[in-house]
Parts: sequence; structure tokens; C-alpha cells
Amino acid sequence: MDLKKVERVYTSYAGVYDQIFGKVFHEGRESAIRNLNVQPDERILEVGVGTGLALPMYPRHCRIVGIDLSEGMLEQAKMKTDLHRMTHVQLHRMDAGAMEFADSSFDTVVAAYVVTAVPDYRKVVNEMIRVCRPGGRIIMLNHFSNGNKIIAAMEKVISPITKHLGWRTDLSLNTVLEGTSLHVARKQNVNPLRFWALVECVNAKNGHVVKNGNGAGAYVNGNGHNAEHHANGNGQFANGHSH
Repeated sequence: MDLKKVERVYTSYAGVYDQIFGKVFHEGRESAIRNLNVQPDERILEVGVGTGLALPMYPRHCRIVGIDLSEGMLEQAKMKTDLHRMTHVQLHRMDAGAMEFADSSFDTVVAAYVVTAVPDYRKVVNEMIRVCRPGGRIIMLNHFSNGNKIIAAMEKVISPITKHLGWRTDLSLNTVLEGTSLHVARKQNVNPLRFWALVECVNAKNGHVVKNGNGAGAYVNGNGHNAEHHANGNGQFANGHSH
């Protein structure tokens, strides 16, 4: 699946994407943004912003840049930013595998339903790591292949079909993270049937230390606040800030 085909497929979806996929994927988007605990003036990049369904969910005290390859999708997103007067949002047509941003430009990078919908996920993940500052957060909301052998076998069978629709089903989270500087701080299953995963990673590039004294994942956000994630009984994490 090449970039031109991806752009063509998603531009063809643009006018009906919200009606077909908006409600199904809403819970995952809402969970991702609700748990970000966004700080004032935090710099957020949304990779594959699509029609901008998530943009109204962010607080207005942060700065958001959204990129997408599809001109049709971006037109829908622009309509939303105009409708909601989101002056804190900038939109750009850009290839996520070759971003035009400087290194460490963002505190947080969000990629919802992106990693399995691009021709070269390694390029995209590496670019997200590059433009995210050391210790920043990279959030991936995606379907990753299941450890269940029966489901995994089904995913491999249907993957050639779903590729024609613009995404693949046979990619595992371990494969995506292998060889990167990303450390998982939080993971939870979301959306119908819990078939999608919300994964929050700390960007440990340039020797950034991820673990603190009690073993919890930690990062320092752009405003100098320390943020820690402590696991609770159900495997989810709560955010805490010390000023």
C-alpha cells in the first residue's frame, strides 16, 4: 500500500468518515485525551488528524498541530476548527513518515488509528520519536494483533482485505516498539469489544531516564512539572502531579 493509495482511500472516506467511524471510535479518542492531563501551553502534535473528530476534546490552553496526508480529511478538520473557533489549532498536509518539524518540537504526540494505516509504520514511529522531546509522551490508539492464536490467525487471513480499505490487522505492539526508545507507561483496551488499545509511552531518547525510585514510569512535561503514573488494581494508571 503506497502513499498515493492511502491518500486516495482516505480522501474518498472524508465526507462520510464521521458518520461511519465517529461513534465507534469515540470512546477511544475520548479516553486518550481525557487522560492526558494537558498542561497550559503544552505542545501537542496529532498525527493523522483526519476529519478532526478529536480536536474539540482538547482543552484550549494547549497548542495543537494536526497533520494528515489526505486533503479531503483536512478540509473536514478545517471546517471543525472554524465552526468551534479553535484558534489554538494549526493544520498541515504532511507525510507522517517525513515530517517537516524540527527535532523535539512537541511535548506530546498523539496517533489515533494511524500506525496500522500507513505503508511504513517504522518510519512514522521513528518520526514521532524524533519530533517529540526527550521525556515527552507518545500516545498510540490502535488495534494491535491479539495474543490469542485463533484471533491472530483470523487477523492474518483478513489483513490482505483490510489493506485495501486502508489499514492492516496483523501488526503487534511488540513489533511496533521493538528497537525504539519508547517505554510503555500505560495501556488499556478501549472501544467496542475492547479490540483496540490505548498505549501511552514515554520517549526515552537521548538517554532520558524513564523509571523513578519506586519503579513507576515518569516524565517531565514542558512546563517543568513532574508527572508519574501509578498502576491501580485493574492495570490502568492515574495521573499525579507534583509542583
